[in-house]
Amino acid sequence: MALYLLYESASGYGLFLAHGIDEIGQNTEAVRNSVTDLNRFGKVVKLAAFNPFQSALDALNQQNAVSEGTFWNLVFQKSRKVKKPKFSLGEAESKIGSHIYEETKIPCQSNEFVLELLRGVRLHFDRFIENLKPGDLEKAQLGLGHSYSRAKVKFNVNRVDNMVIQAIFLLDTLDKDVNSFSMRVREWYSWHFPELVKIVNDNYLYAKLAKYIKDKSELSEDKLEGLVDILGDEDKAKEVIEAAKASMGQDLSPIDLINVKMFAQRVMDLAEYRKKLYDYLVSKMSDIAPNLAALIGEVVVARLTSHAGSLTNLAKCPSSTLQILGAEKALFRALKTKGNTPKYGLIFHSSFIGRASAKNKGRMARYLANKCSIASRIDCFSESSGTSFGDKLREQVEERLDFYDKGVAPRKNIDVMKAAMENAASQGGEMDVDKASEPSSKKSKKKKSKDKDDEKADDKENAVANGDDAEPKSGKKKKKRALEMESGLTENGKENGSSAENGTEKKKKSKDVETDVAAVSEGKKKKKKKSAD
Repeated sequence: MALYLLYESASGYGLFLAHGIDEIGQNTEAVRNSVTDLNRFGKVVKLAAFNPFQSALDALNQQNAVSEGTFWNLVFQKSRKVKKPKFSLGEAESKIGSHIYEETKIPCQSNEFVLELLRGVRLHFDRFIENLKPGDLEKAQLGLGHSYSRAKVKFNVNRVDNMVIQAIFLLDTLDKDVNSFSMRVREWYSWHFPELVKIVNDNYLYAKLAKYIKDKSELSEDKLEGLVDILGDEDKAKEVIEAAKASMGQDLSPIDLINVKMFAQRVMDLAEYRKKLYDYLVSKMSDIAPNLAALIGEVVVARLTSHAGSLTNLAKCPSSTLQILGAEKALFRALKTKGNTPKYGLIFHSSFIGRASAKNKGRMARYLANKCSIASRIDCFSESSGTSFGDKLREQVEERLDFYDKGVAPRKNIDVMKAAMENAASQGGEMDVDKASEPSSKKSKKKKSKDKDDEKADDKENAVANGDDAEPKSGKKKKKRALEMESGLTENGKENGSSAENGTEKKKKSKDVETDVAAVSEGKKKKKKKSAD
């Protein structure tokens, strides 16, 4: 059986015929030694056909298909299924080989021998193609690589979660920096005015006061209004003035006061930028994951997303993984020492777990992780954005808290989801989810059967209008079948407004059947009594 090799390059598909395979005996070591020598390798492998790409877009489509383990449809437009092929095809990827076999029934093989042959083809590919100029293949590879990478990172601008990941990292860094810089301002200015630390606890207000007061000896009743504007409390402002008059701190030179003032201004700017960054994070999360943010808060969602890598990765995680996300070290330590595994990770920062009692924290974490998993999948895979599902899931978690504390029974999940879908429909958000009224295929089958019965009833009414007999012919059928047909006809008669005569006939039939069933049951009872006697 002849062996052909399929090679995918950046400029097109190449088909090569391998000669003398039987003579070689599929010796992988011999092929590996002859790969580098074109004279020896060219005697074994020869070009049979070459199909270049028509355009850059065609090359990109083919590359995307190959990366998914398939081929673009254009390759198989002219191909036909072969019943008994007299050749086999060598392919580097086994997934592509299986796809080719499904489309054309051509047997494909992907083993070490074929891989060595394809390695030689890749090494000498520019020599096999006659019209290929030197450097053309490198340009095609570079252009296709850029377009493929560009297509992979091209997403919806409003729903890119990379910005959220960077923002939450920066927010954590700013919290640490602002805290350390504020402590430095307190320590620095306390040499001049040590009593101010006990009066003002907030770091931002302390930096603002240090900039405003400057030299404590100049602080008087004239600056009371400014202190009231900063502190918002007149009593505290008067306390600051009284403490400045009897302060034990040392005097600072004007240059030292200027440096303290500049550093305090820097700390204030960082604190204000931190507030703006938090507002940006909140607004961004309302576009990326509105339901998850409504459930557990924007900061916790951002931490979970950054830890998982992306919102898609977070949506793929099961609720058990999401529950302990961020506590990997504790989990592996518990598995190693055979101790207790952690109950929660980053999800602990949610307010629900803090509100739960000590014995119910594990339950609450498991339940909250379940709802977070649902909300993340809705946010990731739904086309419309809204907080209707997130609000309802939050209500469910609140009800679960009341159930643990007070014993109040929560609502059923299907009722809550129905209400959420109604809210989403009223807001105009069309969600790609199945209707709650059709949770199973059985109900859809029942609807189909009802539609068919409705059509039959309509035909029956048309026949009555035309003067034809509407009464069905009697036949020998089982009682169960008769009951089902009669119940279906009664429903259809009610829906389509059937005549009263048909209704009376059906009632009579149903009464007859009921009497038959009663007679059978009485006979059974008599037999039981006889056997007992």
